[in-house]
Amino acid sequence: MYQTIKTAVSALKTDGKAFTSDSLAIFVFGKKAQLSPAYKQLDEAVGKCVSAHLKRSEFSGNAGDVAVLYPEVGVSRVYVVGLGCAESFTANVLRLASKNLCKAANGAGVKKLAIAGVEVVKKYVDEQQFGEVVAEGIGLVCFDFNEYKGAATGQDKKAKSNALTIVVEAGVKKGVDRAVAVNEGVNTAKRLAATPPNVANVPYIEKYCRATAKKLGLKCSVINAAKAKQLGMGGLLAVGAGSVSKPALIILEWAGKNPKAQPDLLVGKSITFDTGGYSLKPDGGKNMKYDKCGGMTVIGIMEAVAKLKLKQRVVGIVAAAENMIDANAYRVDDIIKFSNGVTCEVTNTDAEGRLVLADALAYGTKTYKPKSVVDMATLTGGVVVALGSVCAGVFTTDDKLMASMQDAADKTGERVWRLPLWNDHRKQMQGTHADIVNSANREAHPIQGAAFLSYFVGEKAPREMPKMPWMHIDIAGVASFDSETPMYAKGPSGWGVRLVTEYLSKR
Repeated sequence: MYQTIKTAVSALKTDGKAFTSDSLAIFVFGKKAQLSPAYKQLDEAVGKCVSAHLKRSEFSGNAGDVAVLYPEVGVSRVYVVGLGCAESFTANVLRLASKNLCKAANGAGVKKLAIAGVEVVKKYVDEQQFGEVVAEGIGLVCFDFNEYKGAATGQDKKAKSNALTIVVEAGVKKGVDRAVAVNEGVNTAKRLAATPPNVANVPYIEKYCRATAKKLGLKCSVINAAKAKQLGMGGLLAVGAGSVSKPALIILEWAGKNPKAQPDLLVGKSITFDTGGYSLKPDGGKNMKYDKCGGMTVIGIMEAVAKLKLKQRVVGIVAAAENMIDANAYRVDDIIKFSNGVTCEVTNTDAEGRLVLADALAYGTKTYKPKSVVDMATLTGGVVVALGSVCAGVFTTDDKLMASMQDAADKTGERVWRLPLWNDHRKQMQGTHADIVNSANREAHPIQGAAFLSYFVGEKAPREMPKMPWMHIDIAGVASFDSETPMYAKGPSGWGVRLVTEYLSKR
């Protein structure tokens, strides 16, 4: 499996005179596919095998179809990649077709792949967009987590990572390079999410963030359990009380062009393992290492922001804790107090993610006074019931923020669906013996999480709906998959890194 993507430009010559690749890929539209003059020259360089294939009755050109040809000259193999009907073309068609191309190339052990297709889709995307989308699709395949495989699988842990070199036309390279930087952030989120809970505890994540910050020019600071107690972070401390791995807020900052400017704030839930606490999960917590995916996505985004050297200031907060059971663990009926003074009666210890996010949001919005806030969390099973695993649920009262995020979703193919958030939902969370409860009845279950968090976004939030632009993204249905989907492999998806990085890039 490819681990990295490299790019080269000079090797692809549309005059067809030279190849330095072992394989060539040409994208085409459906049954009536026609080669442009430039690509006819490429076709001639490989013995006109492409044009011959387009005339065959078995050629369909359906979106995502990949045919492999073996020419006698030029290269060892040629891939003809279908894009379906031109009238139905979207960037996501190109993205998924590129993913299928990479799977085929990987299966054949291809090391260097020349890609031609700009001339085919130039009516719909420009050169940079073409490169970016193709590399995103390839990046969906370029991840393999085998670090804990051993003698039974014969894995050589010292073997070098496989790399695919993509040979592209000059105008395409900028888009490819951008996508590669973002893909590396996606793979970070995947790798950290997949790392097991006996390894990826709170200190492990803190150590990783410090090392990454030093390497990429980020600032890393940590609010440990002792400091959290001084700051009155009762939610964070309660959730982590039963674990030997003490909770923390891990903060990554990108200064941008102006380190004193109002930042865009990202907050991610990072429960390194979730037993459910005394509201114990019936299946023993299978796959609950993925309950840290929101925080791992924030780390991946911050890496992408640094590699892209975005101009604006960005702050990412990872709210990290392990929800375990012992004599010190928090209980149902406990009343806890958050750093902004709001009190909460615990009605379900398995509604723990909102408790750590509450202190992170209250601290982050008070300390940094951000111009926008986006939090990400595997927060509710209810959002999966409502929307399935084809999109994330988003909650916001800011229409401009929603429009910006929707634009990013349309471009990246990471889909979102807006669910309501009204004062009626805030009232639903009001408590009898404390200000609020952390879980009410089953009505509007995914909205309850957002309504709870709305009490912590800004200093006026305890009494009114947040005024600053804020979005809560519930990624419970898209953070990991039990089987392969058209876009994602089995396991963690790194969902949200591409979406939010694109959103930030347009701020």
